[in-house]
Amino acid sequence: MKGQRVLVVGATSSIARAAAVRFALEGASVYLAARDAEEVDRIARDIEIRSGARVEWCVFRTEDHASHAPFVANVSSRMGGLDLAFVALGTLGDQRRAETDFSHAEEMLEGNLTGVVSLLTPIANYFEAQKRGAIVVIGSVAGDRGRQGNYIYAAAKAGLHTFLQGLRARLFRSGVRVVTVKPGFVDTKMIFGRPGVFLAASPDQVAADILSGLKKGRDIIYTPFFWSPVMLILRHIPERLFKRLTV
Repeated sequence: MKGQRVLVVGATSSIARAAAVRFALEGASVYLAARDAEEVDRIARDIEIRSGARVEWCVFRTEDHASHAPFVANVSSRMGGLDLAFVALGTLGDQRRAETDFSHAEEMLEGNLTGVVSLLTPIANYFEAQKRGAIVVIGSVAGDRGRQGNYIYAAAKAGLHTFLQGLRARLFRSGVRVVTVKPGFVDTKMIFGRPGVFLAASPDQVAADILSGLKKGRDIIYTPFFWSPVMLILRHIPERLFKRLTV
């Protein structure tokens, strides 16, 4: 990572913050973007103190699609170019509420899919023109199968995974990497107090797995590693049985 210029979007998320710290400690310059100005400023100052790296930041809003292309242009200008974009956007939402309130379902789809695709479009075009770079996007194991307990969130993540798969194939010939990260349960405020949570990983463990996967050239990173076989089994449960599961 030494000398790399890294954009981290969704920087106030626990995973993004842990990854940004690791990027900076390995010698990268980091640009943070998030909704909460006060919190992202605090994180930027913390990373600077810990690493001595150059850290800048700005406010970013997922739903403001028109701002995304100018945002990417401004960041690349301020950083003197970009080598890696790390995107950690998303919201779990309330499945029960979304089942009867489409406006909330729409918010979940916007935060996890539509707004992310809007941002990734100028990022992809920038790296394609540059003919190098890497895009790392946080998805979720939830997108591998639609469970009755979170199928709207899962549908958004599944759509994101498919988008990234196609984008990966498109940008491959331009020398640009697209990496999909599929975490299982992570010990963050997003899942705090929710039922059915088990074997939650720390954000730092997830960040370490992401950097390791990047260095190994992985296209898809399940983290922690055991989620790969778990989801393989889950994906192959016949639908006639899967629909009976109360999960």
